[in-house]
Amino acid sequence: MKISGSTILITGGTSGIGIEFAKHFLALGNTVIVTGRDHAKLDAAARTLPGLQTIRSDVTDTHAVADLVEQMTTRFPKLNMLVNNAGIMKGVDVLQPQDNLLDLTQEVETNLNGPIRLASAFLPLLRRQPSAAIVNVTSGIAFLPMPPSPVYSAAKAGLHAWTVTLRMQLQSTNVRVFEVAPPLTATPLGTDTFHPEVIKGIPMMEVERMVAAALKGIAQDKYEIRPGMSNVMKTVSRIAPNWLVANMLGATVDKMRQNAATSQAH
Repeated sequence: MKISGSTILITGGTSGIGIEFAKHFLALGNTVIVTGRDHAKLDAAARTLPGLQTIRSDVTDTHAVADLVEQMTTRFPKLNMLVNNAGIMKGVDVLQPQDNLLDLTQEVETNLNGPIRLASAFLPLLRRQPSAAIVNVTSGIAFLPMPPSPVYSAAKAGLHAWTVTLRMQLQSTNVRVFEVAPPLTATPLGTDTFHPEVIKGIPMMEVERMVAAALKGIAQDKYEIRPGMSNVMKTVSRIAPNWLVANMLGATVDKMRQNAATSQAH
């Protein structure tokens, strides 16, 4: 897939992996548009990256998605790459009371339903182009669940499965479907969700290296891109998934509860 001279829409593009994708794509001579829910963050992103276009939108809002498609079709009719990057991550202890059941499933709305909505809504526009792509940002957690984030794990596993089937359904069209599955990455999403003790010992990848690996994979038409530890997680998920979850990742639940108890005590 050509990664220069394109028109690219990145959801959740104001920080972390999203803005790093935007920076790299701009440097390659693309027209880049990012979305986000926060006006201030969108303005800050535009100041940081001259030439970046921004549109306020929310992937969980069907009316906002329809409006985004209308705006893109009018302003950027040559759109040929959609990067579904918007995502949220929460720590959830199922033994604790869940007062807001809608909030409990928000990760599914954003991380799974959002990309499904966006890809479906933009397919007509993407199919008008000579060559087009959908890039879904999943996670290494799609292959091995992270126990302190059960809903996030389920949403990313679902997005992985949907990406595989979407690729199969579109294989006779001009739209290629890529999956980028980052490992734990040094971004606000990767570092702010949990206390450092919870993720202590789990290798963390620099966001610049992760995005560079993703772009290399897209340019080489590698449809499932697993940078760093994500490749290991995919392999282990086939060989000894129960052992790894029980002996390494399982301890993260105890750490999460210990830190929660310490916080409440203070």
